[in-house]
Amino acid sequence: MVERKEYLDQLWAWKDEQQIKVVTGIRRCGKSVLLEQYQQRLLANGVTPEQIISINFENLDYEPLKDYMKLYNYLKERLCADKMTYIFLDEIQEVPSFEKVVDSLYIRDHVDVYITGSNAYMLSSELATLLSGRYTEIKMLPLSFREYMAVTGMAKEEAFAEFMKTGGIPYVAVMNRTDEKIDQYLEGIYNTVIVKDIEQRQARREKEGGKRKITDIALLKTIARYLASVIGSPVSMKSITDYLTSAGRKVSQNTVSDYVEALTESFIFYPVERFDIVGKQLLKVNNKFYMVDMGIRNHILPRKRYDLGFTIENIVYLELSRRGGKVNIGKYGSTEVDFVTQKEGVLTYYQVTADMTAEETFEREMRPLRSIQDNYEKIVLTLDRFSLGNYDGIKVVNVIDWLLG
Repeated sequence: MVERKEYLDQLWAWKDEQQIKVVTGIRRCGKSVLLEQYQQRLLANGVTPEQIISINFENLDYEPLKDYMKLYNYLKERLCADKMTYIFLDEIQEVPSFEKVVDSLYIRDHVDVYITGSNAYMLSSELATLLSGRYTEIKMLPLSFREYMAVTGMAKEEAFAEFMKTGGIPYVAVMNRTDEKIDQYLEGIYNTVIVKDIEQRQARREKEGGKRKITDIALLKTIARYLASVIGSPVSMKSITDYLTSAGRKVSQNTVSDYVEALTESFIFYPVERFDIVGKQLLKVNNKFYMVDMGIRNHILPRKRYDLGFTIENIVYLELSRRGGKVNIGKYGSTEVDFVTQKEGVLTYYQVTADMTAEETFEREMRPLRSIQDNYEKIVLTLDRFSLGNYDGIKVVNVIDWLLG
């Protein structure tokens, strides 16, 4: 079991602070294991077992506690007097009106609360309203390539080829691997997200006075397959609608927008906005979408659509997200930069390409970076090892080495 040190350290930095710690991420990305590892760290640092209350709402043993008042009373009876009690509520969205419990715990002394959830909608609804400014979200992703290598023990070139194919869902990395078993496991995750998590989102929307907008699972899966097939390409609600029309499905752009929102709030896809490098402002049209995991992408798409360049680009996007700061697509005049990151006021520009050995490709990747007239770092990430070096201040770096750096 690999230690998710970066996420553990993020949680530890907020230990004993009067903030609700909210760990979000797609199902089976490792949230439950993270909480277990954090509890072990607490015990190793002098916290007693009596100070820890941990509930996983996917465990049938806790089914009676899905009534929010029963849950609150259960927790209240087990609070330590004059000592900090650490409360862990895993997959809390399984409890209707859970935000009332969390809010009541927040106002008590000597209580440190950690919750996890598999749907971003819980943070855009009543919880966010009740706890505005009182919670810290830690966004969890599947294994990074560095973590994947630590788990599998493969040589880095072999590991990267396998990582591009099967992704970083933790159990996939450690299971007795056959393509059939991996497909079956990823199918289970995908269907759970598409059906269960989105159904919960709809139920909460209805409870809050809205309408159930996602009623056609086949349409949802069609849109998911389309987005998976165009990662790294500009996408609009109109372009998705036009694709569906050409495939014989007539739907409105508003409907498409609702379905795309459901997919992003379930952490299958991440929308990335374009950033005008000259005007220093976000552009609201033609976002790009990236997937949470390459294994899931390769599962839901026909194998013939496997694309090396966009696969590497997707992996780089996820790694940039892990490293913190804002990640956008860069627009500079008529040219585009694959990624622009902003962290503590510092910009970094990235181009991503599978291979730069062809002169035409080399010039295409370098041109946008050369045109940017500032002194921020500019990097080209590539799979080949023949073009590495520093070209007038632009670094060309092997992407595998960068991922491990």
